[in-house]
Amino acid sequence: MTAAPTIGVLALQGDVAEHVAVLETLGVSTGKVLSPEHLDSVDALIIPGGESTTMSKLARRYGLIDPLRKRVAAGMPAYGTCAGMIMLADEILGGTAGQETVGGIDMTVRRNAFGRQTESFETGVRIDGIGDEPFDAVFIRAPWVERVGPEVTVLGRVPGPGEAGRIVAVLQGGLMATSFHPELTGDTRIHRLFVDIVKGHA
Repeated sequence: MTAAPTIGVLALQGDVAEHVAVLETLGVSTGKVLSPEHLDSVDALIIPGGESTTMSKLARRYGLIDPLRKRVAAGMPAYGTCAGMIMLADEILGGTAGQETVGGIDMTVRRNAFGRQTESFETGVRIDGIGDEPFDAVFIRAPWVERVGPEVTVLGRVPGPGEAGRIVAVLQGGLMATSFHPELTGDTRIHRLFVDIVKGHA
């Protein structure tokens, strides 16, 4: 990996501009990915929040689902937030009939696990690798992780009460995923962690 990688943002739907803005504040070269040709031009990818079923359908329509699977399987670093976490999961619960994922992280994710839009919330979550200060995590129709495989590192769990202990941040090799939306907070620590992963990934 070069010292100055290009990190793309999958631009089918969701918080694309917000992720691009955070990456630019970190001095990272970015690009919006809407085609297989765009995907070929980036070293790593962020899959943003949005609506996972719509994202799945659009990825198929734009001819991206299979190239995404091939790049991830070949070792391209990727970071998925909220719907992007679902897209990187090997297995989903609560999905629609025929809903596809890119896969790559050996985990089972439950879609809309924390409830609907009206049940969105913010809470401090301690994330391994970004320092001791809890991250102000924004959960919007968020999934959680119900199962992780042996190669998956759990980076963060939601605190109590209620759904205390639910897994909301994971890492497997060069693949990272969070249930929440760090691009909405002004805190760049999680994006910086991903940038470091990309730069150090062989």
